[in-house]
This record gives sequence, C-alpha cells and structure tokens, in this order.
Amino acid sequence: MSPATVSPMLVRLAGERATGALLRDRGTLYLVDGQVVHAESPAAPGIDILLTATGRLRPEGWQQAVDRAGARGFVGRFLVESGQVADGELEICHLGALHDAAFFALAPSSGPTRFRYGVAHWIGPVHPVSAAVVEREAARRRDLLDRLWPYPDVDNAPVVRARRRPDTPVTARQRAVLALADGAMTPQDIARALGRPAFHILIDIRRLAAAGAVETPRAPVPQAPPVPAWVAGMTPDPDVALLRRLRDALEATL
Repeated sequence: MSPATVSPMLVRLAGERATGALLRDRGTLYLVDGQVVHAESPAAPGIDILLTATGRLRPEGWQQAVDRAGARGFVGRFLVESGQVADGELEICHLGALHDAAFFALAPSSGPTRFRYGVAHWIGPVHPVSAAVVEREAARRRDLLDRLWPYPDVDNAPVVRARRRPDTPVTARQRAVLALADGAMTPQDIARALGRPAFHILIDIRRLAAAGAVETPRAPVPQAPPVPAWVAGMTPDPDVALLRRLRDALEATL
C-alpha cells in the first residue's frame, strides 16, 4: 500500500508495542504488543458469519461461546477446548477474517484515526500478525483488484447483472454471486449471504465486470450550476450591446 494510504498511527503503535484498538473510518484493528490480533469492519463478514454460514459451527455453539467466554476474552479458546472447532480450522478462519476486515479498515480515509489503549477483543488470542504483514497484504489485495478491473465503484454499489452474455466462462462461485445480483444487494450483502470473505466477493465482481457480466457504475456527468435569477434578469452591458450591433452590421454587408 502506498505511504499515502497507510495509517501512520499504526506504524507508530507497532513500534511502541502498544496494546489497544485502532479506530478508523471503515474498521478497527486490535493490537497486542504492537501486533494485530484481530480486525473488524462493517464491510466484511465477521468470524462468526464465516464459521456458521458455511456449517463449520452451529449458530447455537457460537452463541454459547460468546455467552460463556466473551466477557473474559477467550471465545476462540473456548471453541477449541469444547471441541466445536479444531485449532487449525479456527486459526485459518481467524486469519481470513482478520485480513478481510483489515483490507477495508486500512483503505484511504479522510476521517480521524483514534487509538484506545488497553482495549481487547472478545475473541481472545488466536494468531497475532505483524502490522507490516497486515499492511503488505492489504496493499497486495488493492493492487490485485485494480489489475482485474480498475473501477472501484463496483465494490460498493448494488450489483446489477448485465443483459448480455459474459465474454468468458463463469465459475461456480461467480454464478452464486450472479444469482444474488438483484440490483439491490451490495457486494458486502452478498458476502454475508454466502458466508464468504468480502474481498473474495470483490474479486468475483471485478472479474465479472471485466467480462461484462455485471454493470459498472458510471460517474454522473456534472451539471452546470443554474444561473441565479438576478443574473438572468440583468440587461446586457451597454458596451456589449454596442459590439453586438456592430457585428450584426458588418455581417449584413458581407
């Protein structure tokens, strides 16, 4: 990710080995001793959705873990120790959710960035990741999306299926995305409905847009501002009116 899009505060906090929550416009990164231990974003399905929507974990099992271990910040450990999720399976799912949310949280932002020291996430320790690795992965993902189809408006707009046939074959996962492209659901809505990371959905949508299978939103043409009534009602400047009469007279003699 280019220096302009990385949170300078995250770099500083990593160097300080800080512990707490870094709050940005599009998400939150949780740090322990300067390492990222979890991330959340409204644009990305949480680890609960990734675990339950695919059948890896029963919804009631997740709720039990939150009720019994959430206040102590050991939900992840509870899931493993109770035999509901294997250790490796939890780690893979957790890393997927972390990088998915961090991608959105580290997106370019003009809003304030704040850090709350000492704040911990209820999932508890699973697999810490260095801040440098998180930033590098976010940069790689953004570059990949731009190479696939350099129109980021498709990432947030309702997905509209195109009328013409796509130029390339559609995969099974892409067909699942197209089945939900009703013109109302956004990529984030589709990710939650399918229980898949939002970034994976964005890859499918950009590829589908490049193939012509979904519409790419076009920026509206800027409209000229209306002329104020007091300007429209003004009489022409006398000098301008004289020049117009001279022009008309010269044209009449040609």
